[in-house]
Amino acid sequence: MIRIGGWSRLSTCDWPGRLVTTVFCQGCPWRCGYCHNPELLPVRAAAPVPWRTVTDHLTRRRGLLDGVVFSGGEPLLQPGLATALREVRALGFATGLHTGGAFPRRFAQLLAAGLVDWVGFDVKATPDAYEKVTGVRNSARPARRSLRLLLDSGTAHQLRTTVDPALLDEAEFTALERWLTAQGAREHVRQEARPEGQAVGPRPSPTAERARRPGD
Repeated sequence: MIRIGGWSRLSTCDWPGRLVTTVFCQGCPWRCGYCHNPELLPVRAAAPVPWRTVTDHLTRRRGLLDGVVFSGGEPLLQPGLATALREVRALGFATGLHTGGAFPRRFAQLLAAGLVDWVGFDVKATPDAYEKVTGVRNSARPARRSLRLLLDSGTAHQLRTTVDPALLDEAEFTALERWLTAQGAREHVRQEARPEGQAVGPRPSPTAERARRPGD
């Protein structure tokens, strides 16, 4: 179904105001210097959590959990993500997605199908500074397209930016806030990065609770 590098059975901060299970998908196309979950970056790394383990957990938690958040890594890398979202909905749970918007075509399909109830969208920087943060050429174009899709869709969301002074200084962050306002964005959350790569401060964060393996 999808490749899962870890999961949090209960999270109170990955979707504001909701009690959720968070699934950390394996693989990401970008290499941000402050990455919250570097062990999830390699696409071909081991994915120790079977999807069936997650759905069995959800079946037992009906009425206790509000939803499921698909985080990463980058969930949009997963070819089976749409199917997984449909299964979660069939079990009676709301669906959330953490994404950096690296795959706008796939993102557009999910939004158009109404498969995502809420999106935590990671805005790395203004378009001209994206490559410095992501470490990948031409990363701004898909991210900008995905942001536009999200803002135009009317889907509930939160935009957030992790600030690592080595990658995004105060002047650049101020420029980003102005740029987002010009795009029609209303809510933008700042996250501070620690040297070891953990984001702290106002958020939800993809790794506010450590990704768990079976038996943790």
